[in-house]
Amino acid sequence: MNKLQRRDFIKASLFGGIAAATIPMHVMDAWAEQTKVILDTNSRVSLVTGSDRADMAFRALQPFSKEIAQAVGNRRIILKPNMVELTIPLCATHKDSIEGILEFYKSINKLSNVVIAESSAGGHAMIGYDNYGYIPVAEKYKVELLDLDDYPSQILYVIDEKVFQPKPVRMSSLLVDRNNYVMSVARMKTHQFVIATLTLKNLVFGAPVKDRGYKRGTNAKSDKAIVHGNGQKGGNYNLFSMAYYIRPDLGFVDGYEGMEGNGPTQGTPVDHKVCIAGLDWLSVERVGIELMGLNPEDLGYMIYCADAGMGQFDLSKIEIVGEKLADHIKSYKLPPNYNQLLRWKAPVS
Repeated sequence: MNKLQRRDFIKASLFGGIAAATIPMHVMDAWAEQTKVILDTNSRVSLVTGSDRADMAFRALQPFSKEIAQAVGNRRIILKPNMVELTIPLCATHKDSIEGILEFYKSINKLSNVVIAESSAGGHAMIGYDNYGYIPVAEKYKVELLDLDDYPSQILYVIDEKVFQPKPVRMSSLLVDRNNYVMSVARMKTHQFVIATLTLKNLVFGAPVKDRGYKRGTNAKSDKAIVHGNGQKGGNYNLFSMAYYIRPDLGFVDGYEGMEGNGPTQGTPVDHKVCIAGLDWLSVERVGIELMGLNPEDLGYMIYCADAGMGQFDLSKIEIVGEKLADHIKSYKLPPNYNQLLRWKAPVS
């Protein structure tokens, strides 16, 4: 899609004219310039399987070694794991995946630029880092563990579908800053709000920050609920609109042990033993939902991003490097409220 077509899509989208309030035109133009080459050159996704999570992570990234090294240059690398809660191991990015990724960056001489950064919905990220075994891994590779809540944020605007107006939200400056090289290190899960959580949702729903010392049930404020948009229309639209500001430079999904059903925290395990990665995050999403046996037409935010030309969503135009996709598809159990999650498709009344 060219710039004009992308603008027309925004204007004709679910929330119409308010898009100008959430996505300034110069941001859309800059995105259009940056993504012109993606559909032609970077729509490759590596798919690996195995019995060693760290080794799988390393091998999934290897096909992109030269491109990643060139794109990183002297930029700081932000590894954003998925750690929505602090005491539920199945919901979080596994430490072995982090170790395999760090070993990869070591192999391309970029390890000195790496930090691991998260803002967990459940409290201070350092508690999760400790509970999930990240601290010894970080010490081994001499990388910092950061809580995004302890660093600057900036105000962006998302939609609340109930009141039909933009709402300010504090988003982590570390993830918004395009001078950083942001890698989304997601875990393959179904999701009770947007059906699936992969690379983009890991960033966008993780980027809103909380007051320091936030605990549920106190007066301290968390901005995480705001970006959910107060409904399926708002949530899917916000994931799409925030992708103009916050998006993976490198997408990675650990499906060694996925989660199905009532994700992102209360689902059950899936023994899948797959791992995928790629420079076109939307292609990674597309391969991920195919591996999960999901209907791509049901993923609202992915459809919006595809229609806006943010990446390749046509499976026939994505090159799979490594294993054969058809050999590793599993049908993940859907969230129990699945029919409700399709409300994003309904006309605005």
